[in-house]
Amino acid sequence: MPTEARAKLSFFKLGSIQLELIEPDHHPSTWRESLDRNGEGFHHIAFFVNGMKEKISLWQRNQIPILQKGENAVGHYAYAYMDTLPQLKLLIELLEQEKS
Repeated sequence: MPTEARAKLSFFKLGSIQLELIEPDHHPSTWRESLDRNGEGFHHIAFFVNGMKEKISLWQRNQIPILQKGENAVGHYAYAYMDTLPQLKLLIELLEQEKS
């Protein structure tokens, strides 16, 4: 389902880890929902994958629904947030980089 949600993003590379800070706007999104429900803190852990559609289907077959998906503003990657809140108390984000 499309959303008007936007966010300010800041990325920090820390060796093999990338820290992403997200400040959501007022529109409905998983970011806004998490901030309103839990306050500031961890929202998700991201993993780069190949074959995004197949990975999403696999998770959904295992009763883990997708909450939000899309592409970044410049189209370099696609993302999907999977609803792992009941199991992990945070979301798992799947990322797939655009193939050059």
